Amino acid sequence: MLDREELKYIASTYQTPCFIFDEEALIERVKEIGKISEDKYHLCYSIKANPFLISTMIQLVDHLEVCSPGELEICKALHVPGNMIIYSGVNKEVWDIDEAIQYGVGILTCESLKHVKCINEEAKKLNIKVPVLLRLNAGSQFGMSKKDLLSVIDQMDVYSNIQVKGIHYFVGTQRKKIEHKVKELEMLKALFQEIEAEHHVKLDKLEYGPGCNVSLFENEDFSDTYQPLKEIHTELSSFAQDVTIEMGRFFATYCGTYLTKVMDLKENKGVNYCIVDGGINHVNYYGSMMGMNVPVTQHITDMEVEAKDWCICGSLCSTNDILIRKYHKGLSEGDLIAFENIGAYSVTEGINLFLSRTLPCVLLRKKKYDYEVQRGHVESYVLNIPGGRKNG
Repeated sequence: MLDREELKYIASTYQTPCFIFDEEALIERVKEIGKISEDKYHLCYSIKANPFLISTMIQLVDHLEVCSPGELEICKALHVPGNMIIYSGVNKEVWDIDEAIQYGVGILTCESLKHVKCINEEAKKLNIKVPVLLRLNAGSQFGMSKKDLLSVIDQMDVYSNIQVKGIHYFVGTQRKKIEHKVKELEMLKALFQEIEAEHHVKLDKLEYGPGCNVSLFENEDFSDTYQPLKEIHTELSSFAQDVTIEMGRFFATYCGTYLTKVMDLKENKGVNYCIVDGGINHVNYYGSMMGMNVPVTQHITDMEVEAKDWCICGSLCSTNDILIRKYHKGLSEGDLIAFENIGAYSVTEGINLFLSRTLPCVLLRKKKYDYEVQRGHVESYVLNIPGGRKNG
C-alpha cells in the first residue's frame, strides 16, 4: 500500500484519476507464487487481467494467455516471444489463426470443432503441424463437449496438421470452495487416464485455470492471500502431465491502486453525496454492485473535518455510478481517495466510453517516486464522434 505522501505527490504530478501499478509488489507476489509451486507446474499470466503488466510478467512467468487478435497485437508491439503465448479464446477466425501461427505462437486452444478444422486447414496450407490444446466445456459457452473432444482424439488421421498436446480447462473466477477444485482435478486426471486407456493416446499437457479467489473488501480476510493456491498445491502436483496454471486476478490484484479526487460535496434528504472525478467507468470490483461492498481505501486529506456517512459517486450521469454506498469519513473538496487491490481488470473492464470522459493515466511504479507512464490521460470523446469528425 502506497503511503499518503507518495499518493499526494502522484496526484499533483500526474493528476487524477489515475491507476498506479506497483511493480515491486507484483514481482514479490509472483516470486512467492513460484515458491509455492515448487517448480511442479508452470505459471501462465492471463493478460486480459491487465495488459499494462505484460513487460514485467514476461520476466516472471512461463506463458502468457492471449484471448483475442487485439491482445496478440499488444504482445507483438511489446515483442513478446511467440513461444510464450497460449492463444485461447472463442471466435477464432481463419485470418487471426493464420496471424498467430505466422507469429510463432507456442500453442493454440480449440474451443470447438470449428476451431479444430480451421487450425488444421491453415497449418496444412503452411505445411506444418501446429500444437493445440482441446478445451473441455465446464458448463458455459466456452470449450467443447467431452463427446466432441473425444471425437477429435479418435480422428487424428483426419486432422493430420494439428498435434493435440493436451486439455485446457477453466470454470470461472473468484472460486472459494476448495472441494469443487479438488473434484474437478480428479475428473481431469480420470479423463487423461481414460483417453490413454480407451483411445490409445497419451496427452502431455494440462492448462488449468483454478480461479483462485482474492480478497477485495474491508470485511474479508487478508491474513494469507496465497492460501487459495496452497490448498490445491498437492492435487496440482500429483498429475503425470505437464501442468500449467493460468491466472490473472490472483497475480495482479494486490499491486494496483486507483487514485481519485473529491470534486463536490452535497446533502439531499438526509443523504450526503460525494462526487469524485472517477467513477464506475474506471472502478469495477468483482462482486460489488452499486457500492454495497466497501473496498479497502485510503483517505488522504490535510483538513480535520467531522466524519459523516457519505455516498461516494462518480462523474457519470447514471444513478448506477456509486463506488461506495456508505463511507464514514471527514471529507473535504480536494481530498484524495485511493482504492486498493485494483490491479486486475478495472483498468480495461470499466465502461470507459460512456459519457466520453477522459481515460485515466496509467503509471507503473518502479520504486518510490519513480514511475513509468504506461498511458497518459486520453480523451475518449474522439471515439464517439460520428464519422470521426472533430471540427464540424
